[in-house]
Amino acid sequence: MLIKINSEKPQEKEVESVVKLLRDGGVIIYPTDTVYALGCDIYQTKAIERIARLKKIDPEKALFTFICSDISDISNYVLPIPNSIFKVIKKLIPGPYTFILNANSNVPKILKQNRKTIGIRVADNNITREIIKQLGHPILSSSLIDAEDDIKEYYTDPQEIYEQYKNKVDLIIDGGYGNVVPSTILDCTKEEIEVIREGAGKVEW
Repeated sequence: MLIKINSEKPQEKEVESVVKLLRDGGVIIYPTDTVYALGCDIYQTKAIERIARLKKIDPEKALFTFICSDISDISNYVLPIPNSIFKVIKKLIPGPYTFILNANSNVPKILKQNRKTIGIRVADNNITREIIKQLGHPILSSSLIDAEDDIKEYYTDPQEIYEQYKNKVDLIIDGGYGNVVPSTILDCTKEEIEVIREGAGKVEW
């Protein structure tokens, strides 16, 4: 199913239908402030496994990311953040950054790797923000890539995404054309922040 949601003022009724589907264990494709992503409720294990199968990866080894609502939401899923790093994160959100942080016991076991870290984002996207607000906790994020393409391009056209994934996921949100540049990844698990991947977010703070 493909539904169009206004990226400026998301329709409440449409957002409610997305949230209900997530709570029921559904898998969606949705827009972020960078690329389109596969997503589900972080507490729906079977949905997480479905996404892992779609990406042909082991769910326990996958580098999935949480999309959180704000800085206080982030703190619910990670170990205490040093003040210097906390200030940087606070300055950069919402925005096109993924922060690698040390996970706490609130992170579902299936999403913890051996190194006990988790990727966290606060996307600057009204649709995503409203979904998380109504759901009451983060949603999973895994970038949507054309794996059949030799250069692994990101999908940008919602209609093309629908044609490719209409029989693989439960819902696709048309929030307008997506971007082709993913988020910048910052490892915040040490005393100094390390840039893992430079993407849409500027590496300056």
